[in-house]
Amino acid sequence: MRALLALALVFAGATAGTTSAQSLNRWVTIINDTNFTMVEFYASNRDQTSWGRDWFGNSVLLAYSEVDINLDDGSGYCIWDLRVVFSDGDEVTRMGLNICEVGSWRIF
Repeated sequence: MRALLALALVFAGATAGTTSAQSLNRWVTIINDTNFTMVEFYASNRDQTSWGRDWFGNSVLLAYSEVDINLDDGSGYCIWDLRVVFSDGDEVTRMGLNICEVGSWRIF
């Protein structure tokens, strides 16, 4: 019985300082540090096989502006691939960004 109690206390102590991926923040700030308007923004967690929807919808992100986007899709993933499309047709992609640790993506 003492061994089980000791094991339970060790386990509780080992996990007390950790945070589960489910409880982490999925907000990311997209920072447009360019001269061009961002017209589309796509984000997919590491196991998705397509970009999915345009997270901007009918909105755009003007030059030298930023926006906060909640990427929490309920999957619990922290690793995301991000892609923006600019008004001139250029695209920038960032693969494997850990949004639970890095809360922003600045595009120059």
